[in-house]
Amino acid sequence: MDNLISELKSRIITALNLEDVKAEDIDANAPLFGDGLGLDSIDALELIVMMEKYYGIKLADASQGKTIFRSIATMAEYITKNRTK
Repeated sequence: MDNLISELKSRIITALNLEDVKAEDIDANAPLFGDGLGLDSIDALELIVMMEKYYGIKLADASQGKTIFRSIATMAEYITKNRTK
């Protein structure tokens, strides 16, 4: 799971062009939206595309995103249980 968390941090930084953020600066349990990393709804769409592209995960219900994208740790947990790639 630690490898997946590190991989997710790097993919998020690249996908969202977070130029001033380093993987080691991101707390895996910190919120991705709001006070944490400060992502917005456009960023959420990018995360959905990233999950489909790299892990073969399609979200059937957009409301799942709020739970899945709570933190990098919750993303990693969901990917581990549902990945097809």
